[in-house]
Amino acid sequence: MRVVLFGYQKWGARLLASLLESRHEVVLCVSHPESLGEHEPAIFQEPVADLARQHDIPVIYRDKAVDDELVAAIAEHGAEIGVACNWRTWISPKVFSAPTRGTVNTHDALLPKYAGFSPLNWALINGESQVGITAHWMDADLDRGDIITQRTVPVTPTDTTEDLFFRTVDLFGPLTLDALDRVEHGPFDWLRQDPEHASFFHKRADRDNRIPWDRPAKDLVNLVRAQTGPYPNAWCLHEGRRLRVLEATVSRNRCGGTNGRVFAREGTGVIVVAGPEAWRGDQHGLVLQRVRDENDVEHVAGDWFRRMGDYLD
Repeated sequence: MRVVLFGYQKWGARLLASLLESRHEVVLCVSHPESLGEHEPAIFQEPVADLARQHDIPVIYRDKAVDDELVAAIAEHGAEIGVACNWRTWISPKVFSAPTRGTVNTHDALLPKYAGFSPLNWALINGESQVGITAHWMDADLDRGDIITQRTVPVTPTDTTEDLFFRTVDLFGPLTLDALDRVEHGPFDWLRQDPEHASFFHKRADRDNRIPWDRPAKDLVNLVRAQTGPYPNAWCLHEGRRLRVLEATVSRNRCGGTNGRVFAREGTGVIVVAGPEAWRGDQHGLVLQRVRDENDVEHVAGDWFRRMGDYLD
């Protein structure tokens, strides 16, 4: 089929590479300006437009895919189907309907759960045992169209979001090709998403990474894992200065007291009181293992905290 790709960064580039090796013909590439993600982690940076130009595929840049000029370009190039991957903003119905067969979006979550933004981070924060990617039809509701095919990826107890990113990014191409095969040859029994099992998440911001000490330690470990570099780290305030947490574990023993209290040493780390109703003493604490100070210097937590009894805000 003749394909128009709506793609951006490494996700889009890897998908385009798979399409170029397939029997399909990419006739047009629509991408965001590279400046849109210039402050994002280096692991994401792989311009899809560069690969497109190497293969003489015309490239159109858009912040949002909403205009009549773009609709006309899709028609002019005779696109039969659209493929979207890591598109950061709105694609209007008139644009995603411009290819004669419509547009397939590939999203890094097991829809209907984790529609929206930062799905891998949120899934890890919530302690999911698996993540995955979904190819679905694009419709007027974000990430809510009928599911064509999915693929799951297991999550181990030590995985970070970076691990899951590298485990899923190279699946976008093969899964999308599988979806295109089904679009052409069937079976055509698409799976309608059940709204009773759907969840939708917002973009993560700095405030979302501040450690809430009233939550269970195992949840805080997940937050730290989800925000390990290159993502903005989980953080707290120590003596009024930001302290980023790079690694944390659940304490061996239960401890009680006031949330955020630096309680005792455990190995090379320090236990911080955490959890709902922590004053009852039936909660495990969070052991800070590695931290980074405001000067971007990394420390073993037991070396950073010279005394016990401090409070982390």
